[in-house]
Amino acid sequence: MENLPFLSVVDLPKDKTAVVVIDMINGFAKKGALYSERIEGIIPYLVKTLPLFDGYQKVFFADAHNEDSKEFASYPVHCLKGTEESEVIEELKSFLDDNGTLCYKSSTNGFVSKDFAEWMMKNPEITNYVLVGDCTDLCVLQFALSIKGYFNEWNVTSNIIVPVQGVETFDLEKTNHQAELMNVFSLYNMRANGIQLVNDIRA
Repeated sequence: MENLPFLSVVDLPKDKTAVVVIDMINGFAKKGALYSERIEGIIPYLVKTLPLFDGYQKVFFADAHNEDSKEFASYPVHCLKGTEESEVIEELKSFLDDNGTLCYKSSTNGFVSKDFAEWMMKNPEITNYVLVGDCTDLCVLQFALSIKGYFNEWNVTSNIIVPVQGVETFDLEKTNHQAELMNVFSLYNMRANGIQLVNDIRA
């Protein structure tokens, strides 16, 4: 993405902002049927960036499927509930202790999960959301468009922010899933729908 701005954390009020970490779990970033080296590759960026949000609300999404999950009609079996694959990666677990909430989901769109609905009801003042994680063209894209659409429907001013260094997707030759192409398509889609793309977030 060309000439994207940088964003300073000081521009995001702590009482109105949440960081959403999407699916940075073992089943995507460490091992399993949907593991991707590209997703593992953004871990250092998240480890560097999340400490900037000390004291901010944080939401961690984690896939947690039952064995008969309907999603397995579209994807290989992955991230079964109660398994190591469904756990937040070790590098990010400590951030759950800093105003963190773990939201389990069994679809690609965390916005429709029961856990997140309950969290939103308890935090109606949050209208700024910083999104990081995976996959850019699936869970990140769907959550971004859904939450932006929600605020638009209720005529609430919101700021949904995606630092492009903090999101990633996977390559898969057999389905012609080209990560670079999917990243570009998804980021442009988000920007066209009012999502703010930034190159990086700084102190």
